[in-house]
Amino acid sequence: MNTNSAAGAPAFTLSNIRFKDVLDIDNLQIDACKVSAIVGPSGGGKTTLLRILNRMTTPDSGRVLFFGEPVEEMDPVQLRRRVTMLTQMPVIFTGTVRENLLIGCRLAEKEEPAPDAVQAIMARVGLNKELSADAARLSGGEKQRLALARVMLMDPEVMLLDEPSASLDEETEVLIFDLVTKFCCERCKTLVMVTHSEKGFTGYYDTLVRIRDGRVAQITHHGEE
Repeated sequence: MNTNSAAGAPAFTLSNIRFKDVLDIDNLQIDACKVSAIVGPSGGGKTTLLRILNRMTTPDSGRVLFFGEPVEEMDPVQLRRRVTMLTQMPVIFTGTVRENLLIGCRLAEKEEPAPDAVQAIMARVGLNKELSADAARLSGGEKQRLALARVMLMDPEVMLLDEPSASLDEETEVLIFDLVTKFCCERCKTLVMVTHSEKGFTGYYDTLVRIRDGRVAQITHHGEE
């Protein structure tokens, strides 16, 4: 963990963020080592907000600080090694389950995890497949689990998850919410998750940010509901 990642300190500070007609955010702070949920109607700017946090999208104006450092002054590759995003449609590479699990670490130039760590992550996300299995033959839900396990193996400081339970049934969705929040809390990771399932995610977040028409409509901290 980065020494700046003290629990409760701001991981991200956003000010005067404007992006086309999609986002108009005056101020927003996302605390480190906490679970933040981003909710709101479709097309409201939630995914764009997530992408701005690791410079996959650059706002037209405003500033984003990552532990006090302007992200526009950071090397984008280095930033994305620390702030890793899992998109709603999981990226699956040609090859085996094992190759897909390890490719994130290789691309990030991180040490390859030990075999027992790989098996432990697979068990944690409920991916009951042989490492030699063809990843392309997995179901939609299995691919989502595989992509989530890949991000967890990369062990970034911040995990940005865009609808990670979109391909899962309700029961599995609860399991995924539970495991990913526990994973981040155990390791003092910052988790920012866009979810359509506000009701299902209740009890798992520290802070809920409601986005409406590109603006922050409401911020609720756990226990204030």
